[in-house]
Amino acid sequence: MLTGTQVAFIGGDARTLEVIQRLTELDATVSLIGFDNLKQSFVGATHAELTEDLFTALDALLLPPVGTDDEGYVEGVFTSKELRLLPEYIARLPKHAKIYTGMAKPYLKKLCAAHSITLVELFQRDDVAIYNSIPTAEGALLLAIQNTDITIHGSVSVVLGFGRTGATMARTLQGLGAKVLVGVRRNENFARAYEMGFQPFYTSELTKHVGNADLLFNTIPSLIVTGEVIAAMPPRTVIIDLASKPGGTDFRFAERRGVKAILAPGLPGIVAPKTAGRIIASVVSQLIMEDTQKRRNEA
Repeated sequence: MLTGTQVAFIGGDARTLEVIQRLTELDATVSLIGFDNLKQSFVGATHAELTEDLFTALDALLLPPVGTDDEGYVEGVFTSKELRLLPEYIARLPKHAKIYTGMAKPYLKKLCAAHSITLVELFQRDDVAIYNSIPTAEGALLLAIQNTDITIHGSVSVVLGFGRTGATMARTLQGLGAKVLVGVRRNENFARAYEMGFQPFYTSELTKHVGNADLLFNTIPSLIVTGEVIAAMPPRTVIIDLASKPGGTDFRFAERRGVKAILAPGLPGIVAPKTAGRIIASVVSQLIMEDTQKRRNEA
């Protein structure tokens, strides 16, 4: 249980509601900033204003999946107020406090480093990324179905990258009867993709393997689907880029070529916010409980 643990949320979206629910169920004392337009109520959570005094007793501060922008502004879909995380706020945090977010931009990283506050980027964790690969794959399939006039079954589908998202994407396509080609960079991934029944190839030879592609799913967050690669594709190919912005596709050339290319990062929060929120809630609650127990043992 988290009785006596002080937690604050600043901004957030539908996923955040699942985290709030979980922490209040564990009896944490929860303050909500930027939720004034939220009609849902939580037992054990109170609304608060963004002031310096709020931070002095916190054990954990939870920010939206994308923590802040480059100037410290925090997105909150449940408020019309401007939310900004200022340096003087972080300076008031106890040194044991931690800040949790999905991914952090330089502003937040520098702020935490300057004040020796631990920053936890949840989307960098293997467990969160693997769990999130499930709604990502489902969302990618939805986009594929909406933007093609063929079935996934029998399609030639290329998956670039065989990491946490790529492996789930490839297996899901295979389960639906697609012919799946997997582009990899490392020898061990080539061997694993072969063992799992895919047709692996090295991304250095990508242009040789897209000539008959119906669908291409990219998970590599650097420019890999270049103009040269797109020129080697049939015009019917649909590219679904799952990498974080700006993706790994030359979208300008794809448009000129008449190839449909869709940038689709953050699919879990779009297609399955409740599931995505529960994933975050499960991991965050466990981490905060571990920290709480450690402090109690040291007291």
